[in-house]
Amino acid sequence: MIELLLCTDLDRTLIPNGSQPESKGARALFSRLTEVASLQLSYVSGRDQALIQQAIADYDLPTPDFAIADVGSSIYLINHDKWQRWDEWDNDISQDWQGFSGEDLHSMLEDLSLLQRQEVSKQGKYKCSYYLPLEADHQAMIALIQQRFEQKQIKANLIWSIDEAAETGLLDILPASANKLHAIMFLMQQQGFNKQQLIFAGDSGNDLDVLRSPLQSILVANASADVRDALQIERGYTPDNVYFARGNFLGMNGNYSAGIIEGIAHYRPDLLSMIKGLK
Repeated sequence: MIELLLCTDLDRTLIPNGSQPESKGARALFSRLTEVASLQLSYVSGRDQALIQQAIADYDLPTPDFAIADVGSSIYLINHDKWQRWDEWDNDISQDWQGFSGEDLHSMLEDLSLLQRQEVSKQGKYKCSYYLPLEADHQAMIALIQQRFEQKQIKANLIWSIDEAAETGLLDILPASANKLHAIMFLMQQQGFNKQQLIFAGDSGNDLDVLRSPLQSILVANASADVRDALQIERGYTPDNVYFARGNFLGMNGNYSAGIIEGIAHYRPDLLSMIKGLK
C-alpha cells in the first residue's frame, strides 16, 4: 500500500545547482529511500518535460511516478519511462485564458521593454516566461500586466522568482488556476491521497503558494532569503505546516536532498530507522 506522496521541486531543491554545497552521498540516499519506502514520487518544476528528463539523466535522479511541469501548467503520468500528458488537467486550466494562446499573450506585452522573453524551451502550452532585471520594480510590472489582462477578461497567475546563479528575475505567466498548489491538490485527489499522506519540498518564490498552504512542506536549508523572510513575516501557516531544514541530521548540511530527507524524518518519524539503515 502506498502511504506517502512526495512532491519535490527540482532546481536548488533536489538538484544541487545553487551556490551552497551539497552533502556527500545525500542524493544517493534520497534515491535509495524512494526505492524502498512505500511512496510515490512527483517532481514539481518550472522545467518542461524535456528539461526534467535531462535533469534526471544529468543528476542521476530516480524516475518519478508523476511530473508537474512548467510551474504547474502541465502534469504527466509516468509508467516505465513512458510520459503521458494529463489532458484532464489541461482542460481544467484552459478556461482561464478565454481561448487566447500563449502567443496571443506575448503580443499583448511586446511593448514592455524590460521583459525579455525566455528561450523557446522554457515556454509552454499554458506558460509564458520572461526574464526581468533584479533592479526592476517587479510588483509594478505585475500590476501593469494584470491590468491589461483584466481588460480581456484573462485570468492569469503571475509568479515572480529569482535565479540566484544567473542573477536575474524570472516572471512566469500561467492560467490563474495553474500553479503548483492547485496541481498538487489535483494529483492528490485523483490518486486518492489525503493531506497527511503528502509532503512537499521547495526553495524559491514559485513554491510559495504551496509553502503558504496547509500542506506539509519542507523548506530546504539553502532556500532563498526572500522566501524564508516571507514565510516568517506573513505567518501564513501553523508551525507544523512548514519544516525549515537546519542540517546536522545524520551529519548532513540540510541543503538540497539532505534537507528533503531531514524533513521526511520530521514528518514521518516511523521512517527514521529505515533512513538511518540506508545511510
